Formats: sequence, structure tokens, C-alpha cells
Amino acid sequence: MNTKDVLHELRVKNNLSQDELASRVFVTRQAVSRWENGETVPNTETLKLLSNLFHVSINTLLGSPHKLICQCCGMPLEDEIIGRNKDGSLNESYCKWCYADGTYTYSNMDELIDVCVQHMVSEEFPEEQARTYLKQMLPTLDYWKRYNELGDNGEFETFKAQLTEEINALHIDGMPKVEKLNALVGKYVNLAYRLPGGESVRFLDDQATYLGTQLESEYGGERCFGVLANMDFILVCTYEGEGANPELVLYKKR
Repeated sequence: MNTKDVLHELRVKNNLSQDELASRVFVTRQAVSRWENGETVPNTETLKLLSNLFHVSINTLLGSPHKLICQCCGMPLEDEIIGRNKDGSLNESYCKWCYADGTYTYSNMDELIDVCVQHMVSEEFPEEQARTYLKQMLPTLDYWKRYNELGDNGEFETFKAQLTEEINALHIDGMPKVEKLNALVGKYVNLAYRLPGGESVRFLDDQATYLGTQLESEYGGERCFGVLANMDFILVCTYEGEGANPELVLYKKR
């Protein structure tokens, strides 16, 4: 679609009149009308405001002229998985797993490869081939080429180590020691826990990125431990395959 069609569709989808959209991005109704007629295109600053308002990338607003990929892991980027800056705006260079709230979540390329390989391996694409591909491709991406400039001198890794120590200090019965925490997006791990009264509750934000891991119980069986955390809390639960029948073990404010 062209920019004019994208803007019209987003405005209608969000139940906004041209006047209402104009007031949200500090332009006149006539300006919105010209956009939707294809006479003009919003300037750069207005595109940023529209991106924040509709939660889509500027690339999408312009009709998706570019094929975006994460400049850390190489994943193709769709609007719903694009990482966010500290101010909440979308950063069209990274996915939510590699960049969250202005923080890069990977500083070790081998660790990232270990995570990515798990999702790439298939009968047609064996592990050795996947690892070789990633070792060749990742160094060509902007984040790794500019790591000395973009890195945080190990601050995030220090935070992860501290968080891991806090989790292991809980000494939860049957849960193995946590060795590594990976970036996890809330949408894919936001399980609904049943309360004693029969109601269900979710504790996570689907759009946020957390640190976590899955661990097999030391006692065996089908249930696994799930660990999720951020700067504010630690959550430990158990569940069966594919997250079925989750039970909350611990929710602790930090």
C-alpha cells in the first residue's frame, strides 16, 4: 500500500476522524486530508508522532519500502516485534528480544547463536549448518560491527548476573540452579494463572521484554519450571508442555 492508504486505514481502524488525528499530531485537518489524497507525505517529525500513535514503524507508514531485519540477530522485523527505545518509540533496527527499553540484551555473539539455533534447526537445516550460517551472517550486522560503540561496557551482563544470584538464592524446591537468562517477550510467556476463586490472572505486559529461562524439574515428570524477571520482580511458575496448566510458585517484588 501507499502512504495515503496506510494512513487512512490506520485512522479508520483507530476510530479517529481527520480532525482528531490532526490534533494528535499537531497539524491541521487539511494536512491530514492531503496525506490521504496522496498530495503530500508527513515530514520526519510527524512520521515519528504517527509511529508512536499507531504503534507501527515509519517503514510501515511509508508503505514498507524496505525489508527490515534486526541488526543484532538478523530476524525479519514486523511491527509487533520491533524493539523500543527508552521513551517508548520504536527502534526499527532491532527486535524486542535483542533490544528492550533502550537496552541491548546480548553482548556475547556465541550466546546469541546458541539461542537462535534452537529456533532454526530442522531436518532441512541441521544444527551445524545453522551455526555456520549465523557465524558468517551476524558479524555483517550493524550491532556487531559497531559493538565497541554501542555496547554498555558489560553493565547489562552485570545486572543479569546479579539477577541470577537473587533467583538461585530463593532455593525453590525441585528447581535446578539457573545458569543463564535469555530475553523473552511477554506476549509469548504471559500465562494465565488460576486463582482460588476460579478467576485467572496474568502478571506480564505482552509488549514488554523480560529475562527468563525454562528448567526441567529435578524430580522429573512432565512439569517444567519457568523463570521470568526484570528490574521490578521475579516470577517462578511450573507448567506442562506448551505452557499448559500453569501454577504460580512465587511472585516477588525486587
